[in-house]
Amino acid sequence: MPTVAFLGLGAIGAPMARHLAAQPLGLRVWNRTSSRAAAFAAAHGAVHAMTPADAARGADVVITCFPVSGDVESLLDGPDGLLTGLGAGSVLVDCTSGDPATSTRIAARLAAQQVGFLDCPVSGGVVGAEAGTLTIMVGGDAALLERVRPVLEVFGKKIVHCGAIGAGDAVKAVNNALLALHLWSTAEGLMTLQRAGVAPAVALDVINTSSGRSNASMNLFPERVLTRAFPRTFRLALLDKDVGIAAQVAREQRVPAPLLQLTAEFFTAARSALGEEADHVEVVRFIEQLAGTEISA
Repeated sequence: MPTVAFLGLGAIGAPMARHLAAQPLGLRVWNRTSSRAAAFAAAHGAVHAMTPADAARGADVVITCFPVSGDVESLLDGPDGLLTGLGAGSVLVDCTSGDPATSTRIAARLAAQQVGFLDCPVSGGVVGAEAGTLTIMVGGDAALLERVRPVLEVFGKKIVHCGAIGAGDAVKAVNNALLALHLWSTAEGLMTLQRAGVAPAVALDVINTSSGRSNASMNLFPERVLTRAFPRTFRLALLDKDVGIAAQVAREQRVPAPLLQLTAEFFTAARSALGEEADHVEVVRFIEQLAGTEISA
């Protein structure tokens, strides 16, 4: 097994790193909040690296997991940056839900130092990260993926090679844009039916055995909206970012995608109204405010 470094111990990254720490990978960890990395290292037998360069130095595979691609790009330069620590023949695996353009720039800079790059955003949320069952969407060289596959299999159950650099980012963004569309359209549909005299629970009972069903209708609305629980598992701000990436990719590819563009605008408005810490399903609260109707059990 190769030696591994992991940078970014957030809600998704920390459980991914815990799976790696249980393997003989000589894991080194770094986090922007140093105390978090120190606590993780002490709890899981990893090495706490003080800088990105220290984390990457001597590692065969360096994994990054941050909110946006710009966070990863910002770690490249300077005496403590990744470019100082990464050695020729190593691979940077970026599990950030990023954007294709930034990933392409990062890949080009790394290639100049004979360092490989794969964009590998993950899907499955905190639950999937905890269970080690994430879906990993991979952009980049297929042979490079095979080199790092044993590492990815430690925390991922389904690993799909999507295409060239940026393809993983694009698939993840469009996937999350569809989630956003399903959340918004299901809320609109249930409010319409509720005003027409149909209880949302009854409507979902029909929809979820019919052609209109989705993960939103089958799981998120029964478990979080009808109960008014709204647990915070994935920030609305991050979903807004992903929908924006999908809309940008559509524009770059000259695809007429009015639904994606409108959804991006809607989610940006919801993020502005609800704040940076709101959960993604709380977009329903914003739609309820616009309609003057609360979806109730």
